[in-house]
Amino acid sequence: MHLPIADIHVGVVGGGSWGTAIANLLALKGFRIDWWIYEAEVREQIRQFRENRVFLPGVLLSRNALPTHDLGQAIQGKDVVVVVVPSHFLRDVACRMADFVEEKTLFVSASKGIENETHFTMSAVLQASLNHLPKDRIAALSGPTFAVEVARQVPSVATVASTDPKTAFFVQHVLATPFFRVYTSNDVVGVELCGALKNVIAIASGIVDGLNLGLNTRAALITRGLAEMRRLGRALGADPDTFTGLAGVGDLILTCTGDLSRNHTVGKKIGEGMKLSEILSGMRMVAEGVKTANSVYKLSERLGVEMPICGEVYRILYEDASPSEALHRLMTRELKQEKDEA
Repeated sequence: MHLPIADIHVGVVGGGSWGTAIANLLALKGFRIDWWIYEAEVREQIRQFRENRVFLPGVLLSRNALPTHDLGQAIQGKDVVVVVVPSHFLRDVACRMADFVEEKTLFVSASKGIENETHFTMSAVLQASLNHLPKDRIAALSGPTFAVEVARQVPSVATVASTDPKTAFFVQHVLATPFFRVYTSNDVVGVELCGALKNVIAIASGIVDGLNLGLNTRAALITRGLAEMRRLGRALGADPDTFTGLAGVGDLILTCTGDLSRNHTVGKKIGEGMKLSEILSGMRMVAEGVKTANSVYKLSERLGVEMPICGEVYRILYEDASPSEALHRLMTRELKQEKDEA
């Protein structure tokens, strides 16, 4: 499919590392991007230096990416709007976006998380906040994609999911470049759950590394973490195959093992003995798994889904449980079959 780039209007909402990478990817492709960024200092840096020195330093940004504090400018008249804000800010920003929504616009959620209060995925938050936008006008983007590597045009691959194949197809072709390959899916719930849950498992993986427990332990944790992700996915109607794809295994491996993972970094520092409050006070960027751990624990309890690793991450983060004691509880649970599809 050849897109007439001059005839397609694209906006991006969010100026963090991932929002910056996506805005720049689209701008380099030739789109003129109206790009809403909350932080005044970031907008000014981009205007002056063509660089987001706060969230994505060292990457020269295209002149086609135009920062603005006018949310309406980023949304009105657009064919596609990519929304990339932290999960706990999404509802507030989306409610502010609602006044500017037009009938033709497709919205792509590139945020990863589960809302604490409602246990909604990010596309569900968008749908509820944007005047009950029809599901067929929403897509979700996820996959093994560190922002800085995408921004440096390292070959990367992701999945875009929508209940409407035409929406997924159109967004796929808007986003795809020779260094950013995009697949489609109709499993929005599964793709979004993968993107949220892998961050919780990545914190656990970081704790394992912080405790210097070795590669055996980490491999086992990732594998059993995937089983927990699939278990919750089944309870919420997701396709189990999604969890073995890019949004699932792909992103899980990346986030649990890559040094660029903020969630893994948080876990590693906890494993080394630091307190969560101390870690977060020194971070400007968001580690989504911290808040998602709260949502996942309470959602799994409500649904009666067994998620022991996620439960121990919750206890470590929110009840000041000892990582060593959490590990002991996991290792001494009742013995059972590996295959657990019930």
